[in-house]
Amino acid sequence: MLEVKGLTAGYAGSEVLHGIDLTVKDGEGVIVLGPNGHGKTTLLRAITGLLPPRSGSVLLDEREITRWRPDVIAAAGVVHIPQGDLLFPDMTVLENLVMGAYLRATWSERNQRLGRVYELFPWLKERGRQLARTLSGGERRMLALGRGLMSKAKILLIDEPSLGLAPLTTEQIYASIRRVKESGMAILLADENANHVAGLADRVYLLETGVLVREGPAEKMLQDKALLESYLG
Repeated sequence: MLEVKGLTAGYAGSEVLHGIDLTVKDGEGVIVLGPNGHGKTTLLRAITGLLPPRSGSVLLDEREITRWRPDVIAAAGVVHIPQGDLLFPDMTVLENLVMGAYLRATWSERNQRLGRVYELFPWLKERGRQLARTLSGGERRMLALGRGLMSKAKILLIDEPSLGLAPLTTEQIYASIRRVKESGMAILLADENANHVAGLADRVYLLETGVLVREGPAEKMLQDKALLESYLG
């Protein structure tokens, strides 16, 4: 469904990504693992148009979206959930969720979409009037996931969902992402830690210094502790 071919991207005079080839199929969970500073965030930003690629192509359902604006890419179904959460802190939980359905194509369906989000995250309905800035770090990440699901997403691109969270909270976040995948959503997730991706990943890519150095089925890749230690430390 999502295909990346020969993608290069960077900032100013520095090239960060060097010829990335990557695919995500319908309903698939694909994990990009790599140390901090090796290009994971740059990859997701380049796919979603926040950083214009220097060369290569990005295709969604065999249609090239490489040079589209970020809002047009999001409207096509490629939804980016960035590092942290980038919520509107002085808006309520409900208001943040509704902002995920701001496009005309989804606005008329916002109530139905809210119902779907509440099925996955029942506590969001209970906290509807609470300001986002009063939530814990883990709750904010779950709210960001819910906001992403308010759109007509075909695939969620999730950047470092465990960043800055305690291990128990990280497991709760990953449990939430697993529920999203079980609902049929395709997921491309970038993280530096392989400890929590079991049950979510169908395939794993290893990214080092802007190059995808290994790729394979999750079961095989995640059981190779020597391989993971050599790239992730």
